Amino acid sequence: QVQLVESGGGLVQAGGSLRLSCATSGSIFSSHAMGWFRQAPEKQRELVARVSPGGSTNYKDSVKGRFTISRDNVKNTVYLQMNSLKPEDTAVYYCNANGVGGWYWGQGTQVTVSS
Repeated sequence: QVQLVESGGGLVQAGGSLRLSCATSGSIFSSHAMGWFRQAPEKQRELVARVSPGGSTNYKDSVKGRFTISRDNVKNTVYLQMNSLKPEDTAVYYCNANGVGGWYWGQGTQVTVSS
């Protein structure tokens, strides 16, 4: 069973920073793109950032320049560094792994940004 274990959510004031972490097994990490999605109340889940096994990244336009996704190939962990947070970033953030083996999700971690 594939597990994605997330950590790092919380409550922060606007302008603050948080770092999310997501760890998984080596076999999944090395062969799948890793990403972060988010879902705000009454909204659809949306892609925030993704990094390929080779390190290529892509971001949602509204987070470019504020969020950075990275992967540690030794720790089998993907990170999302979130700076200059805004109230509209408030959502449940989900770690995702996708590749030929399928799509996998973490349990979600709440990020709340107060104004």
